[in-house]
Amino acid sequence: MNNTQKAVWALRIGVAGEFLGHGVFALQGKQDWINWFSNFGVSNPSTASTLLVLVGILDLLVALVVLFKPLKPVLLWAVFWGFWTALVRPIVGQPIWDFVERFANWAAPLALYYLLSNQPNN
Repeated sequence: MNNTQKAVWALRIGVAGEFLGHGVFALQGKQDWINWFSNFGVSNPSTASTLLVLVGILDLLVALVVLFKPLKPVLLWAVFWGFWTALVRPIVGQPIWDFVERFANWAAPLALYYLLSNQPNN
């Protein structure tokens, strides 16, 4: 296994771990996240909880796809979603550093996307 292949696997595991963790938190109904929905016009806690479950399921699917068969459209979704979920922090009133701390949430799937784009048969 060459260094590029090792980097690809390290990124696949890292991105899958991030989305697995977020997915589990979402399925557990993390209260902070439910409350954040009100900042975007979803004031009913039951609706927010349902949406959070859907987000959790999607995050788990992303984790599985990235780990077992990383598809470029899924990686681009992971870039977008990782950036958005990091950006939500300052939008809901957390310090900008909560956004900065989460740069890897979108940069890791972006790096994986580019590494896979440069490999033959991808």
